[in-house]
Amino acid sequence: MVRPTPDQVIVALDGMDLPRALAFSARLRGLRWVKVGPELFASSGEQAVLALGEKGYQVFLDLKFHDIPATMAGACRAAARSGARLLTLHAAAGGQALAAAVEGAAAGAAEAGLPMPTLLAVTVLTSWDPRRFAAELAIHEPLTEYVPRLAGLAARAGLGGCICSPHEVAALRAWHPLPFELVTPGVRPAGAAAGDQARVMTPQQALAAGASR
Repeated sequence: MVRPTPDQVIVALDGMDLPRALAFSARLRGLRWVKVGPELFASSGEQAVLALGEKGYQVFLDLKFHDIPATMAGACRAAARSGARLLTLHAAAGGQALAAAVEGAAAGAAEAGLPMPTLLAVTVLTSWDPRRFAAELAIHEPLTEYVPRLAGLAARAGLGGCICSPHEVAALRAWHPLPFELVTPGVRPAGAAAGDQARVMTPQQALAAGASR
């Protein structure tokens, strides 16, 4: 059985304010990565990233930027200056916006004297199931083809990986070998409730399929 290493596990600090997130993260013995999402960032802003970084955590800033190229560049520049190590942005923003985001992140990291963060493209949110995706968005290309196409767009723009369902990992890994990262949010232990995730696997299954984290 494939077991995740501490560097492959990202703990989501969802539904928490900053004091609670700091208290919770203090109990994560041996784990290095935490995720700051829209709720925590909306309440605490950049301070959430800075405070967790000061505690020694690598921060995955999951804000899923999706905007025009200039705005994407500015957002990624600011995020990189904060010390975030992983950033998310929607691949559907297009190749020009993705390339601008890479340039912005590189500039922000250089200004702060920090390593360049890894930019991850969001392909299709794991809350979508294939039938509803086609019906509501009128995109009838199968997800098994649509997701790899978006991942290819991200790779050509210079991004370091993508966010995808565990169910798309094997197909994507065949096209995008390491170090291109495949990060899978739709992961639950066996028997756990799926919540609002529609396409899930266990951590062991996701890693066996080729997921990075």
